[in-house]
Amino acid sequence: SDYSYICKCHEGFILRDDGKTCRNQDICNSIEHGCEHICVNNDDSYTCKCHGGFILRDDGKTCRNQDVCKFIDHGCEHVCVNHDDSYTCQCHEGFILMEDGKTCRSKDPCKSVMHGCEHICMNNNNSYICKCHEGYILEENRKTCRRCDEGPIDLVFVIDGSKSLGENNFEIVKEFVLGILDSLTISPKSARVGLLQYSTQVRTEFTLKQFSTAKDMKKAVSQMKYMGKGSMTGLALKQMTERSFTEAEGGRHSSAKVPRVSIVFTDGRAQDEVSEWATKAKQRGITIYAIGIGKAIEEELREIASDPPAKHLFYAEDFSAMGEITEKLQKRICDGIKHHIVFYLSVTIFLSPTNISGTPSADKKDLCKCENLITFQNFANAEVRKLTQQHILLIN
Repeated sequence: SDYSYICKCHEGFILRDDGKTCRNQDICNSIEHGCEHICVNNDDSYTCKCHGGFILRDDGKTCRNQDVCKFIDHGCEHVCVNHDDSYTCQCHEGFILMEDGKTCRSKDPCKSVMHGCEHICMNNNNSYICKCHEGYILEENRKTCRRCDEGPIDLVFVIDGSKSLGENNFEIVKEFVLGILDSLTISPKSARVGLLQYSTQVRTEFTLKQFSTAKDMKKAVSQMKYMGKGSMTGLALKQMTERSFTEAEGGRHSSAKVPRVSIVFTDGRAQDEVSEWATKAKQRGITIYAIGIGKAIEEELREIASDPPAKHLFYAEDFSAMGEITEKLQKRICDGIKHHIVFYLSVTIFLSPTNISGTPSADKKDLCKCENLITFQNFANAEVRKLTQQHILLIN
């Protein structure tokens, strides 16, 4: 106008409110805005926005999926949880996430599945195993249990405590011993158990007469200290043969015809001679089961084990097989007790108190033999009655 003026802007620009300065009418189209999805003009600047289902990241430019779990194949077995532009899998209550980060396993499979265990269900990683109450062993179907015959047995463990074994593996051996004890009925009239640990020397952990209950015996095994030195297997066999089954240490007199069994465990070659005392032990009626792990020498194990080796020798390359060995040995020992009962019952059926006569004698050995014979006969008669009641044994 004549005495005034107005400002105008170039094409593509618009006048600001001050009437003098100009701003770009479409900044989004005139600059490299960097918006991943949508650029929105905002006065003389711009803002970035995202499409539906997405949200703006902290950088103000890029976008992330608002629900990653919904739009991708996440593979979570239970629950998918969004985290920024990623996700994690979680499990329902009572379950824990597996190492693959996707699948879940029950914290207590025994409670979450129909396990079918007759006695005890025990969790084992993402699965379970069945176990039996004391005095029972697991059947071949791995679920049901059968009673280990309550016949008498004198059992002595001879356990390698050498340095080559190592403390961790020694704990596994202790679990092995506890597993065998679980299959026996521990009492003065049934199973008596002793234990020797050997290294450079031989240490009596407990004798056959020391414990009369499984609870006390298991406590002693759990508290057993690892010796961790040499490996004098022959020396241990000598002590087992000469002392462990004597009446002084709780062994029953030979006239009682109680099975004498030794379980010898070793993980390597002995530093002394084993054949002499292994042979003497077997000559004295001791049945020996030889257990070898790792570097144990098969030839040496054969010298130790009773015949046939197929029934009395167990070997594995590492300690992962100890569970399987425990189960096999439980069955062998129980079957041995059963065989012993049946064999001596077949003899004792023909015995009666009237056939046993004698006069007082100063010979204490004769009195001892007579007492043991009567004790065994009473046991045998009780077994006859039980078997007859169960229709297992028919007597004319």
